Amino acid sequence: MKLTRTLALTMGILLANTGWAQIIPPNGQTTGPGVQAAQDSKEPEVLKACKVPPPAGRGGRGPAPAGRGPAPAPVAGPREYSVAAMNGVIAAGQKWTDVLQVDGNNADGIVATKDGGLLTAQNDKSDILKIDRKGKTSVVYSGLNTSGSLALNSKGVLFVANRGLNASIDELAPQRKAFANKIDGDPLDCIGGVLNDISADSKGGVYFTQGGLFYADPKGNVKRYGQNLGTNGIILTADEKHVYVTNGPTVAAFDVQTDGSLTNQREFAKLEAGGNGDGSTFDAAGRIYVSSNPGVQVFSPDGKYLGLIPTPRGIISLAFSGPGRKTLYAVVREGATNKDWIISIPMIAQGAKGRGK
Repeated sequence: MKLTRTLALTMGILLANTGWAQIIPPNGQTTGPGVQAAQDSKEPEVLKACKVPPPAGRGGRGPAPAGRGPAPAPVAGPREYSVAAMNGVIAAGQKWTDVLQVDGNNADGIVATKDGGLLTAQNDKSDILKIDRKGKTSVVYSGLNTSGSLALNSKGVLFVANRGLNASIDELAPQRKAFANKIDGDPLDCIGGVLNDISADSKGGVYFTQGGLFYADPKGNVKRYGQNLGTNGIILTADEKHVYVTNGPTVAAFDVQTDGSLTNQREFAKLEAGGNGDGSTFDAAGRIYVSSNPGVQVFSPDGKYLGLIPTPRGIISLAFSGPGRKTLYAVVREGATNKDWIISIPMIAQGAKGRGK
């Protein structure tokens, strides 16, 4: 048992520092809710039924996608940082504040609520937690299947990515129901890897990443897009004209067609502060914010690098919320201690009204 626990924790450190979403629970659990599909002991049985099995190296226990670099050495404790002024974005000298700290892989895929609060997915507990403007927490959805990321569309429909075996995207509100769980008749597990991040459009469809880039149309039919991608985070812009996905040390862009399909893949930006991109968000001016190990890397609407908002630890997820949506929230996943933090910082920039992801 001691060896199993040590191996699990070591792998958690490795994967967390690559920005890759897979986490092996350190409690020895091997299957069921709270265990991501790629680490579930029963996954091989599901994959046997795939008409199109995962490509070599992209199955549940294969390496991280192309574009992920080697894991850096874990950093012990918070690091020193200094925030410089960024015109229209943030004032000099601002500090990150702890909002929430939880044990385990229990904060990810954050989205804003209309009242200035925050929703976060809890992988290990398979719950959705709400944090109100005063920091009070409450469980608003439970009994999920390893919930990992959330998306809210402009009409108020809330979706969750379930990362457990028999992975799925489900609608939570206004109705709780299954939305998408197959691609060409195969389970989503047959794609390989982990159902990572999602972003929802006003048509009722959902874009998602799972090693590559996919779109589930309003009827739940899934199609793959893009070439040579090792994706992680994803956002649909406020005008719903473009999709951006983090792709290792770069950000890829696509144009959205009237039916939700994607065209014109291109490189939008490079992460100039180092590291690989993870989650992302945007503000009312169309600037793009990408989480990474050094901190929040900020880009103009045309892809120009504007600078870094450094963080005390590496971060994996971002969202604007709070009064006037002028607070930026970030999620820290620290594999070395198997803890998650949600931290926040005051901004000059304002998050977009309505859908913020």
